[in-house]
Amino acid sequence: MPGDERERGKPPHEGRRDRVHLLAPAKLNLRLKVIGRRPDGYHELVSVMVPVGLFDELDIRLRSVSGIELVCKGGIALAAGEHNLVHRAAEAFLDAAGLNAGLAIELTKRIPVAAGLGGGSSDAAAVLLGLSRLFDSPLSRRRLLILARSLGADVPFFLEQKPCIARGIGDIIEPIEVLPRYWYVLVNPGIAVSTAWAFGHLKLRLTTGEYAFIVKTLEKKPLELSELLENDLETVTAAHYPAVGNLKDALKRAGALGALMSGSGPTVFGVFESERQASLAAERLLDEGWPHVFVVRGT
Repeated sequence: MPGDERERGKPPHEGRRDRVHLLAPAKLNLRLKVIGRRPDGYHELVSVMVPVGLFDELDIRLRSVSGIELVCKGGIALAAGEHNLVHRAAEAFLDAAGLNAGLAIELTKRIPVAAGLGGGSSDAAAVLLGLSRLFDSPLSRRRLLILARSLGADVPFFLEQKPCIARGIGDIIEPIEVLPRYWYVLVNPGIAVSTAWAFGHLKLRLTTGEYAFIVKTLEKKPLELSELLENDLETVTAAHYPAVGNLKDALKRAGALGALMSGSGPTVFGVFESERQASLAAERLLDEGWPHVFVVRGT
């Protein structure tokens, strides 16, 4: 049960002048509603996103030879070439800052890939934040945000690394000031799901007034979590991968306040009020034979 305890007490990055070490958190979508389709083919969204304590790690250091050297570790097959999002983020930062520097980047993957958890986007944002620190902030926050948007829809959210309402294609970010720090049990059934595939199979039933609904729901004291949990992509992925529905049922039987698929899936999460409740539920799911179970807290 590889829950990650590093969210307690360890800063998001620590380093020295020629090196920086970063933790890149996973995210969960507590709500994801599709409200339209843009002329460029992308979908307009409104989503509630939270970072959680499951991390990839990046170590970035300066080297004397120019160019970017990227090494991927962690037992997850991942190309380390120039098409890797981490490599692209580093290249984009150096180009925007007018820097001709050599970088050695070591990426240790712990967040499952193509899992609805935003690991690649989080890694890219961590690179932007890490290089900004390494080179004494040569780019404004606005310029960093523009770079983030050019790399992917979820990357701007990970610049914030706090609960947010996301709009647009997911790139317009509004921090949520108060949200309970729930515990979550994440279960990935070991299936890779393409975000483009999920959106391509979505039958649009457009929602109106979604942003106002989210704001009103978040203002309730106490928060009625069951009113918030909904994901328009869940029906698409669950129709092709029954494990999604089975996992939701298993998490609810294990005592979750609610359960939902994150992003385009297939990772499903259950929400719990305490670490003990989450840990007991995770043990039950492991006993039932589900792989890749994580106990994490919202950050």
